[in-house]
Amino acid sequence: MNKQELVDAVAAKTYDSKVATGETIDAVIAAITGELTKGKTVQLIGFGSFSTGARAARVGRNPATGAEIQIPAAKTVKFTAGKAFKDAVNGA
Repeated sequence: MNKQELVDAVAAKTYDSKVATGETIDAVIAAITGELTKGKTVQLIGFGSFSTGARAARVGRNPATGAEIQIPAAKTVKFTAGKAFKDAVNGA
């Protein structure tokens, strides 16, 4: 499912326009992104939580040439599924 298909599905469930639903989904994504950018965690009870982590700098290898390269440290985004979400996916 891509974003447009998600907008269509949510609009059909809520009987709202696709434009309004698209704006709402964009606002939710922007709010989650904003909180994660600040280093905070977003918890959606029954669905899961989004958080950030840190990846240390390390030495990698270029697969084409075999030369070593430095890979800089980076922030990562983590998603942990909630129990209700896991149960729904597993058919419990």
